[in-house]
Amino acid sequence: MNMNEYYHEYLKLHQHPKCRLMHFIGINFTIAYTLTAILTGYWLLLLFSPFVVYPFAWSGHYFFEKNKPAAFKNPIKAKIADFIMYKDILLGRLKIW
Repeated sequence: MNMNEYYHEYLKLHQHPKCRLMHFIGINFTIAYTLTAILTGYWLLLLFSPFVVYPFAWSGHYFFEKNKPAAFKNPIKAKIADFIMYKDILLGRLKIW
């Protein structure tokens, strides 16, 4: 399955706007965390950057979607799809409220 097909399937797991909002918040925290680690020179903290989004995203799945996150099956493609969804939210293609 190519990334375009995967993203289409990924969006099926993220139909509730509040779940997408939780992902959006989590990605913002991930970006801030990563930039802070780089700017302060705490390079080892970068190892945790991919995991910052999970408490936000998984709570969105638990409380709003009532499904399992895509990261459980394919964490790398799910991470890429997360950033594509983030871009689509910023461009107004997906609603978060």
